[in-house]
Amino acid sequence: MNNWRWLLLPFSLIYGLVVIVRNWLYDGGLLKSRRFAIPVICVGNLDVGGAGKSPMTEYLVRLLRQDNRLATLSRGYGRNTQGFLIASANATAAEIGDEPSQFKHKFQDVTVAVCEDRATGIQNLKKDHNLVILDDGYQHRAVKPGFSILMFDYGKIYDPHWLLPAGNMREPFSGRWRADILVVSKCPENMPIAEQTSIAERLEPLPFQALFFSSIAYQPLQDMKGKKALISPDADTTVFLLTGIANPAPLVRHIKNITPHIIHHNYPDHHRFSLKNIAKLADEFQACPAQKKVIITTEKDAQRLGEHELQPAVEKLPVMVLPVAARFLNDSGAQFNQLVTAYVREYRTNHIIH
Repeated sequence: MNNWRWLLLPFSLIYGLVVIVRNWLYDGGLLKSRRFAIPVICVGNLDVGGAGKSPMTEYLVRLLRQDNRLATLSRGYGRNTQGFLIASANATAAEIGDEPSQFKHKFQDVTVAVCEDRATGIQNLKKDHNLVILDDGYQHRAVKPGFSILMFDYGKIYDPHWLLPAGNMREPFSGRWRADILVVSKCPENMPIAEQTSIAERLEPLPFQALFFSSIAYQPLQDMKGKKALISPDADTTVFLLTGIANPAPLVRHIKNITPHIIHHNYPDHHRFSLKNIAKLADEFQACPAQKKVIITTEKDAQRLGEHELQPAVEKLPVMVLPVAARFLNDSGAQFNQLVTAYVREYRTNHIIH
């Protein structure tokens, strides 16, 4: 924790007290958590920043879309609209947020919705859908999901559990016990069993909670239109990396395994790129003497780069997009799939019976 953040500890105590009382009121039934007559799967995390929620949401969509009338529901962080909105095929990040925009562009046949009030969102979706996946809804206690998947970033697993604003935790670490499944994301692919055991001791899952470990599976490069790129960077390529995500460190490590020549334009999470940002990138790219050079960005950043006012400038640059997917370690993907599909099946069976 940065030294200056120690000054914020009194505010963290106040924040923590408010969160604890709020959770206690929900747990005790004094504040109502709404249940729904369709399966609701929540993907979330305890701290701020990226923990692999989007790749997990996409994993669930691929797993469940064939047998369900499925919808994803997000808050729509950073959008310039309000209320409940179903994404059109051409929805932009400004209209629905960068992550929902990413989902819609990848899964055109899936309903992607945004709403600040998740209960209202599910109410609007349930007529035409029989399954809702809540993206980043773990702290939205007004909805009681039937199944919760809680994500932990491998790189932060041993960080202190300080609450906001001194730390990065949205709620106390004990909040993990509301989840059905715990997933440690962004793990090394060859992660030793001893380290997995150590992390399990750190997380202390309850007897009913399954613990999984996943890594990032980097996919082939694409152009901004989603077509497979013809470019394949190697050790002689200079990569201009453009990111506005919470934790670009795993991506930087991945690219360093390909080339040591990286020029990183790093911005805060959900950063709204400006023409000035693009002009700076273009100037540095043009001035670079390397014969082989390319610009790489993430899928989430590509949504914000696709805004109408940026398109003319971005289209002049060789911007490539690096998609990612979640991959389970220890051949545990089948077990994870079984737990999720069993919940969906059993929820519907029990609801019909009752």
